Amino acid sequence: MIRKGIFWAHLICGVVAGLVILMMSVTGVLLTYERQLLDWSTAGQYRVEAAGRERLPLDQLLAAAVAGRYVPASITLSADAEAPLLLRRGRAERRAMNPYSGELYPPASERLDDFFHSVEQWHRWFNAGGEQRALGRAITGACNLAFLFLLLSGLYLWLPAVYRWSTLRLRLWFHPNARSGKARDFNWHHVFGFWAALPLLVIISTAVVFKYPWANSAVYRLAGEEVPQRGRGGPPRGARGDAAAALNRSVSLESALQSAIGRSAGWRTLTVSLPRGTETDVGVQVDRGSGGQPQKRSSLTIDGHSGAVLAANTFADQSTGRQWRTWIRFLHTGEALGFWGQTLAGLASLAAILMVWTGLALSLRRLRSYLRRRGARRAPLASGADPT
Repeated sequence: MIRKGIFWAHLICGVVAGLVILMMSVTGVLLTYERQLLDWSTAGQYRVEAAGRERLPLDQLLAAAVAGRYVPASITLSADAEAPLLLRRGRAERRAMNPYSGELYPPASERLDDFFHSVEQWHRWFNAGGEQRALGRAITGACNLAFLFLLLSGLYLWLPAVYRWSTLRLRLWFHPNARSGKARDFNWHHVFGFWAALPLLVIISTAVVFKYPWANSAVYRLAGEEVPQRGRGGPPRGARGDAAAALNRSVSLESALQSAIGRSAGWRTLTVSLPRGTETDVGVQVDRGSGGQPQKRSSLTIDGHSGAVLAANTFADQSTGRQWRTWIRFLHTGEALGFWGQTLAGLASLAAILMVWTGLALSLRRLRSYLRRRGARRAPLASGADPT
Protein backbone atom coordinates (compact mmCIF):
# COMPACT_ATOMS: atom_id res chain seq x y z
CA MET A 1 0.00 0.00 0.00
CA ILE A 2 2.87 2.39 0.87
CA ARG A 3 4.67 1.59 -2.36
CA LYS A 4 1.49 2.18 -4.37
CA GLY A 5 0.91 5.55 -2.70
CA ILE A 6 4.51 6.64 -3.37
CA PHE A 7 4.18 5.48 -6.98
CA TRP A 8 1.08 7.61 -7.60
CA ALA A 9 2.62 10.63 -5.87
CA HIS A 10 5.73 10.14 -8.03
CA LEU A 11 3.66 9.89 -11.21
CA ILE A 12 1.45 12.92 -10.49
CA CYS A 13 4.40 15.05 -9.42
CA GLY A 14 6.31 14.10 -12.58
CA VAL A 15 3.40 14.93 -14.87
CA VAL A 16 2.77 18.31 -13.21
CA ALA A 17 6.41 19.44 -13.03
CA GLY A 18 7.83 17.43 -15.92
CA LEU A 19 7.99 20.11 -18.61
CA VAL A 20 9.62 22.66 -16.31
CA ILE A 21 12.16 20.07 -15.15
CA LEU A 22 12.78 19.24 -18.82
CA MET A 23 13.46 22.93 -19.55
CA MET A 24 15.87 23.25 -16.62
CA SER A 25 17.66 20.06 -17.68
CA VAL A 26 18.05 21.14 -21.32
CA THR A 27 19.39 24.55 -20.32
CA GLY A 28 21.67 22.84 -17.79
CA VAL A 29 23.22 20.78 -20.57
CA LEU A 30 23.71 23.90 -22.71
CA LEU A 31 25.49 25.67 -19.84
CA THR A 32 27.87 22.79 -19.10
CA TYR A 33 30.96 24.30 -20.72
CA GLU A 34 29.97 27.96 -20.65
CA ARG A 35 33.22 29.12 -19.03
CA GLN A 36 35.46 27.19 -21.43
CA LEU A 37 33.54 28.26 -24.52
CA LEU A 38 33.63 31.94 -23.55
CA ASP A 39 37.37 31.74 -22.78
CA TRP A 40 37.96 29.92 -26.06
CA SER A 41 36.02 32.56 -27.95
CA THR A 42 38.02 35.40 -26.37
CA ALA A 43 41.37 33.66 -26.87
CA GLY A 44 40.52 32.81 -30.47
CA GLN A 45 39.72 36.41 -31.36
CA TYR A 46 42.53 38.12 -29.46
CA ARG A 47 45.55 35.82 -29.47
CA VAL A 48 48.68 38.01 -29.17
CA GLU A 49 52.26 37.47 -30.32
CA ALA A 50 54.49 37.20 -27.25
CA ALA A 51 57.83 35.95 -28.61
CA GLY A 52 60.67 38.35 -27.73
CA ARG A 53 58.34 40.95 -26.20
CA GLU A 54 57.91 42.23 -22.66
CA ARG A 55 54.60 43.17 -21.13
CA LEU A 56 54.09 46.87 -20.51
CA PRO A 57 53.74 48.00 -16.88
CA LEU A 58 50.19 47.69 -15.61
CA ASP A 59 49.93 51.42 -14.89
CA GLN A 60 50.84 52.24 -18.50
CA LEU A 61 48.28 49.73 -19.78
CA LEU A 62 45.61 51.27 -17.56
CA ALA A 63 46.43 54.74 -18.87
CA ALA A 64 46.02 53.43 -22.43
CA ALA A 65 42.62 51.99 -21.53
CA VAL A 66 41.45 55.27 -19.99
CA ALA A 67 42.72 57.15 -23.07
CA GLY A 68 40.56 54.78 -25.11
CA ARG A 69 37.55 55.83 -22.99
CA TYR A 70 37.28 52.56 -21.12
CA VAL A 71 37.74 52.79 -17.35
CA PRO A 72 37.81 49.27 -15.88
CA ALA A 73 37.10 48.18 -12.33
CA SER A 74 39.54 45.26 -12.58
CA ILE A 75 42.29 43.90 -14.83
CA THR A 76 42.92 40.18 -15.25
CA LEU A 77 46.33 38.86 -16.28
CA SER A 78 46.73 35.27 -17.51
CA ALA A 79 49.79 33.06 -16.99
CA ASP A 80 49.48 32.28 -20.71
CA ALA A 81 51.85 34.77 -22.32
CA GLU A 82 49.79 34.83 -25.52
CA ALA A 83 46.48 35.61 -23.82
CA PRO A 84 45.22 39.21 -23.80
CA LEU A 85 44.52 41.24 -20.71
CA LEU A 86 40.85 41.26 -19.74
CA LEU A 87 39.47 44.57 -18.50
CA ARG A 88 36.14 44.39 -16.71
CA ARG A 89 33.57 46.71 -15.22
CA GLY A 90 30.49 45.05 -13.90
CA ARG A 91 29.57 41.45 -14.50
CA ALA A 92 29.16 41.51 -18.26
CA GLU A 93 31.17 44.47 -19.55
CA ARG A 94 34.64 43.46 -20.62
CA ARG A 95 37.28 44.45 -23.16
CA ALA A 96 40.49 42.78 -24.27
CA MET A 97 43.86 44.54 -24.50
CA ASN A 98 47.22 43.62 -25.98
CA PRO A 99 49.57 43.53 -22.96
CA TYR A 100 52.63 44.24 -25.12
CA SER A 101 51.41 47.21 -27.15
CA GLY A 102 48.56 48.62 -25.04
CA GLU A 103 46.15 48.32 -27.96
CA LEU A 104 42.56 48.26 -26.72
CA TYR A 105 40.70 45.85 -28.96
CA PRO A 106 37.21 46.69 -30.18
CA PRO A 107 34.37 44.88 -28.40
CA ALA A 108 34.09 41.27 -29.44
CA SER A 109 30.97 39.79 -30.92
CA GLU A 110 28.54 39.42 -28.05
CA ARG A 111 26.46 36.72 -29.66
CA LEU A 112 27.96 33.92 -27.57
CA ASP A 113 27.70 35.96 -24.37
CA ASP A 114 24.12 36.87 -25.18
CA PHE A 115 23.29 33.24 -25.94
CA PHE A 116 24.60 31.96 -22.62
CA HIS A 117 23.00 34.85 -20.76
CA SER A 118 19.64 34.04 -22.32
CA VAL A 119 20.01 30.32 -21.56
CA GLU A 120 20.91 31.13 -17.95
CA GLN A 121 17.85 33.38 -17.62
CA TRP A 122 15.63 30.59 -18.94
CA HIS A 123 17.27 28.16 -16.53
CA ARG A 124 16.51 30.42 -13.58
CA TRP A 125 13.16 32.05 -14.32
CA PHE A 126 11.97 31.45 -17.91
CA ASN A 127 13.88 34.52 -19.15
CA ALA A 128 11.21 36.68 -17.55
CA GLY A 129 11.79 40.31 -16.70
CA GLY A 130 10.42 42.82 -14.25
CA GLU A 131 7.65 41.67 -11.96
CA GLN A 132 7.28 38.38 -13.84
CA ARG A 133 10.75 37.30 -12.77
CA ALA A 134 9.63 36.58 -9.19
CA LEU A 135 6.83 34.36 -10.52
CA GLY A 136 9.21 32.51 -12.82
CA ARG A 137 11.65 32.01 -9.97
CA ALA A 138 8.86 30.67 -7.75
CA ILE A 139 7.79 28.16 -10.41
CA THR A 140 11.31 26.88 -11.11
CA GLY A 141 11.98 26.70 -7.37
CA ALA A 142 8.85 24.65 -6.72
CA CYS A 143 9.60 22.34 -9.65
CA ASN A 144 13.16 21.91 -8.39
CA LEU A 145 11.74 20.73 -5.06
CA ALA A 146 9.41 18.44 -6.99
CA PHE A 147 12.44 17.08 -8.83
CA LEU A 148 14.10 16.34 -5.48
CA PHE A 149 11.02 14.40 -4.41
CA LEU A 150 10.95 12.55 -7.73
CA LEU A 151 14.59 11.56 -7.33
CA LEU A 152 14.20 10.28 -3.76
CA SER A 153 10.89 8.52 -4.40
CA GLY A 154 12.28 7.14 -7.65
CA LEU A 155 15.19 5.54 -5.80
CA TYR A 156 12.68 3.81 -3.53
CA LEU A 157 10.57 2.65 -6.47
CA TRP A 158 13.71 1.53 -8.31
CA LEU A 159 14.21 -1.21 -5.72
CA PRO A 160 12.54 -4.38 -6.97
CA ALA A 161 9.93 -6.15 -4.88
CA VAL A 162 12.02 -9.34 -4.98
CA TYR A 163 15.78 -9.03 -4.49
CA ARG A 164 17.33 -11.31 -7.07
CA TRP A 165 20.34 -10.56 -9.25
CA SER A 166 18.36 -11.35 -12.37
CA THR A 167 15.84 -8.68 -11.35
CA LEU A 168 18.41 -6.08 -10.31
CA ARG A 169 20.40 -6.54 -13.52
CA LEU A 170 17.40 -5.44 -15.58
CA ARG A 171 17.45 -2.09 -13.76
CA LEU A 172 21.17 -1.54 -13.77
CA TRP A 173 21.83 -1.68 -17.51
CA PHE A 174 20.08 -1.57 -20.88
CA HIS A 175 18.10 -4.71 -21.60
CA PRO A 176 18.60 -6.11 -25.14
CA ASN A 177 15.08 -7.56 -25.21
CA ALA A 178 13.37 -4.26 -24.32
CA ARG A 179 12.23 -3.66 -27.89
CA SER A 180 8.72 -2.28 -27.51
CA GLY A 181 8.33 1.41 -26.74
CA LYS A 182 6.91 0.75 -23.31
CA ALA A 183 9.59 -1.78 -22.34
CA ARG A 184 12.37 0.46 -23.65
CA ASP A 185 11.10 3.54 -21.80
CA PHE A 186 10.66 1.56 -18.57
CA ASN A 187 14.18 0.16 -18.84
CA TRP A 188 15.81 3.49 -19.73
CA HIS A 189 13.93 5.33 -16.97
CA HIS A 190 15.34 2.96 -14.37
CA VAL A 191 18.86 2.78 -15.79
CA PHE A 192 19.39 6.53 -16.18
CA GLY A 193 17.70 7.18 -12.84
CA PHE A 194 20.09 4.84 -11.02
CA TRP A 195 23.38 5.98 -12.56
CA ALA A 196 22.57 9.71 -12.45
CA ALA A 197 21.06 9.67 -8.95
CA LEU A 198 24.09 10.86 -6.97
CA PRO A 199 25.18 13.79 -9.20
CA LEU A 200 21.55 14.83 -9.64
CA LEU A 201 21.06 14.78 -5.87
CA VAL A 202 23.97 17.22 -5.55
CA ILE A 203 22.74 19.45 -8.40
CA ILE A 204 19.14 19.61 -7.18
CA SER A 205 19.98 20.05 -3.49
CA THR A 206 22.40 22.90 -4.16
CA ALA A 207 19.79 24.60 -6.37
CA VAL A 208 17.41 24.67 -3.40
CA VAL A 209 19.93 26.94 -1.62
CA PHE A 210 19.82 29.40 -4.54
CA LYS A 211 16.05 29.38 -4.79
CA TYR A 212 15.02 29.81 -1.17
CA PRO A 213 16.38 32.23 1.47
CA TRP A 214 15.53 29.77 4.25
CA ALA A 215 17.80 27.16 2.66
CA ASN A 216 20.60 29.69 2.23
CA SER A 217 20.23 30.73 5.87
CA ALA A 218 20.25 27.10 6.97
CA VAL A 219 23.74 26.64 5.49
CA TYR A 220 25.21 29.34 7.75
CA ARG A 221 23.18 28.35 10.78
CA LEU A 222 24.30 24.74 10.50
CA ALA A 223 27.84 26.12 10.59
CA GLY A 224 26.95 28.10 13.72
CA GLU A 225 27.22 31.50 12.02
CA GLU A 226 25.05 34.52 11.41
CA VAL A 227 23.72 34.91 7.90
CA PRO A 228 25.73 37.66 6.12
CA GLN A 229 23.72 40.61 4.89
CA ARG A 230 23.95 41.50 1.23
CA GLY A 231 25.13 44.91 0.19
CA ARG A 232 26.67 45.80 3.53
CA GLY A 233 29.80 47.89 3.04
CA GLY A 234 31.96 48.31 -0.02
CA PRO A 235 31.06 49.74 -3.42
CA PRO A 236 27.93 48.63 -5.25
CA ARG A 237 28.30 45.39 -7.17
CA GLY A 238 29.34 46.02 -10.74
CA ALA A 239 30.16 49.69 -10.11
CA ARG A 240 32.20 51.34 -12.83
CA GLY A 241 35.70 52.61 -12.24
CA ASP A 242 36.50 56.28 -11.78
CA ALA A 243 39.06 57.73 -14.20
CA ALA A 244 40.68 60.03 -11.65
CA ALA A 245 41.00 57.24 -9.09
CA ALA A 246 42.25 54.81 -11.73
CA LEU A 247 45.07 57.17 -12.71
CA ASN A 248 46.12 57.92 -9.12
CA ARG A 249 49.87 58.41 -9.59
CA SER A 250 50.58 57.66 -5.93
CA VAL A 251 49.44 54.07 -6.44
CA SER A 252 51.59 51.65 -8.43
CA LEU A 253 49.51 48.80 -9.81
CA GLU A 254 52.64 47.22 -11.31
CA SER A 255 54.33 47.05 -7.91
CA ALA A 256 51.21 45.46 -6.45
CA LEU A 257 51.09 42.98 -9.32
CA GLN A 258 54.76 42.01 -8.94
CA SER A 259 54.25 41.48 -5.21
CA ALA A 260 51.28 39.24 -5.97
CA ILE A 261 53.28 37.24 -8.53
CA GLY A 262 56.06 36.75 -5.99
CA ARG A 263 53.58 35.40 -3.43
CA SER A 264 51.49 33.24 -5.78
CA ALA A 265 53.39 30.24 -7.09
CA GLY A 266 51.42 28.22 -9.64
CA TRP A 267 48.91 30.99 -10.41
CA ARG A 268 46.86 30.81 -13.59
CA THR A 269 45.13 34.19 -13.44
CA LEU A 270 45.63 37.31 -11.33
CA THR A 271 42.81 39.85 -11.12
CA VAL A 272 43.80 43.30 -9.90
CA SER A 273 40.93 45.38 -8.52
CA LEU A 274 41.53 49.09 -8.95
CA PRO A 275 41.35 51.27 -5.83
CA ARG A 276 38.25 53.44 -5.61
CA GLY A 277 38.14 57.08 -4.59
CA THR A 278 40.99 57.89 -2.20
CA GLU A 279 41.81 54.26 -1.43
CA THR A 280 45.43 53.19 -1.88
CA ASP A 281 45.21 49.47 -1.09
CA VAL A 282 45.09 47.18 -4.11
CA GLY A 283 43.17 43.91 -4.01
CA VAL A 284 44.45 40.96 -6.05
CA GLN A 285 42.48 37.75 -6.59
CA VAL A 286 44.70 34.74 -7.25
CA ASP A 287 43.31 31.72 -9.08
CA ARG A 288 45.36 28.54 -9.34
CA GLY A 289 42.50 26.49 -10.79
CA SER A 290 40.13 26.50 -13.72
CA GLY A 291 38.10 29.48 -12.53
CA GLY A 292 35.38 27.55 -10.69
CA GLN A 293 37.43 25.78 -8.00
CA PRO A 294 37.05 27.81 -4.79
CA GLN A 295 39.66 25.79 -2.93
CA LYS A 296 42.27 27.06 -5.39
CA ARG A 297 41.45 30.74 -4.94
CA SER A 298 43.05 33.23 -2.60
CA SER A 299 43.20 37.00 -2.20
CA LEU A 300 45.89 39.53 -1.36
CA THR A 301 45.63 43.10 -0.10
CA ILE A 302 48.69 45.08 -1.16
CA ASP A 303 49.84 48.60 -0.26
CA GLY A 304 49.70 50.58 -3.49
CA HIS A 305 52.61 52.81 -2.41
CA SER A 306 55.20 50.30 -1.25
CA GLY A 307 53.95 47.05 -2.76
CA ALA A 308 53.97 45.43 0.67
CA VAL A 309 51.47 42.64 1.23
CA LEU A 310 49.11 43.78 3.99
CA ALA A 311 46.90 40.69 4.13
CA ALA A 312 46.74 37.26 2.52
CA ASN A 313 43.62 35.10 2.69
CA THR A 314 43.17 31.62 1.33
CA PHE A 315 39.96 29.64 1.00
CA ALA A 316 40.81 27.89 4.27
CA ASP A 317 40.87 31.28 6.04
CA GLN A 318 37.18 31.88 5.32
CA SER A 319 34.52 30.99 7.85
CA THR A 320 33.02 27.52 7.68
CA GLY A 321 29.66 28.86 6.53
CA ARG A 322 31.24 30.91 3.77
CA GLN A 323 33.25 27.90 2.61
CA TRP A 324 30.14 25.72 2.52
CA ARG A 325 28.19 28.34 0.62
CA THR A 326 30.96 28.75 -1.95
CA TRP A 327 31.26 25.00 -2.42
CA ILE A 328 27.50 24.81 -2.97
CA ARG A 329 27.74 27.46 -5.70
CA PHE A 330 30.33 25.56 -7.71
CA LEU A 331 29.16 22.02 -6.93
CA HIS A 332 25.87 22.90 -8.63
CA THR A 333 27.69 23.33 -11.95
CA GLY A 334 30.35 20.72 -11.21
CA GLU A 335 33.09 23.35 -11.64
CA ALA A 336 34.40 22.74 -8.12
CA LEU A 337 35.70 19.38 -9.36
CA GLY A 338 37.27 20.80 -12.51
CA PHE A 339 36.59 19.81 -16.09
CA TRP A 340 35.49 16.28 -15.24
CA GLY A 341 33.12 17.59 -12.60
CA GLN A 342 31.51 19.84 -15.20
CA THR A 343 31.29 16.90 -17.59
CA LEU A 344 29.62 14.75 -14.93
CA ALA A 345 27.09 17.51 -14.20
CA GLY A 346 26.34 17.86 -17.90
CA LEU A 347 25.86 14.11 -18.32
CA ALA A 348 23.58 14.05 -15.28
CA SER A 349 21.48 16.83 -16.81
CA LEU A 350 21.34 14.86 -20.06
CA ALA A 351 20.19 11.81 -18.12
CA ALA A 352 17.50 13.96 -16.48
CA ILE A 353 16.19 14.90 -19.94
CA LEU A 354 15.84 11.22 -20.83
CA MET A 355 14.25 10.43 -17.46
CA VAL A 356 11.63 13.14 -17.93
CA TRP A 357 10.98 12.07 -21.52
CA THR A 358 10.59 8.38 -20.69
CA GLY A 359 8.57 9.17 -17.57
CA LEU A 360 6.09 11.31 -19.48
CA ALA A 361 5.90 8.69 -22.24
CA LEU A 362 5.08 5.98 -19.70
CA SER A 363 2.46 8.21 -18.10
CA LEU A 364 0.86 8.91 -21.48
CA ARG A 365 0.73 5.20 -22.28
CA ARG A 366 -0.88 4.52 -18.91
CA LEU A 367 -3.50 7.21 -19.61
CA ARG A 368 -4.25 5.81 -23.07
CA SER A 369 -4.59 2.31 -21.65
CA TYR A 370 -6.98 3.57 -18.98
CA LEU A 371 -9.11 5.43 -21.53
CA ARG A 372 -9.31 2.36 -23.78
CA ARG A 373 -10.42 0.17 -20.86
CA ARG A 374 -12.97 2.76 -19.81
CA GLY A 375 -14.27 3.02 -23.36
CA ALA A 376 -14.53 -0.76 -23.62
CA ARG A 377 -16.61 -0.91 -20.43
CA ARG A 378 -18.96 1.82 -21.63
CA ALA A 379 -19.51 0.38 -25.11
CA PRO A 380 -21.92 -2.43 -24.05
CA LEU A 381 -23.92 0.00 -21.91
CA ALA A 382 -24.28 2.44 -24.78
CA SER A 383 -25.59 -0.29 -27.06
CA GLY A 384 -28.08 -1.54 -24.48
CA ALA A 385 -26.40 -4.93 -24.12
CA ASP A 386 -26.06 -6.68 -20.83
CA PRO A 387 -22.47 -5.96 -19.64
CA THR A 388 -22.47 -9.30 -17.82
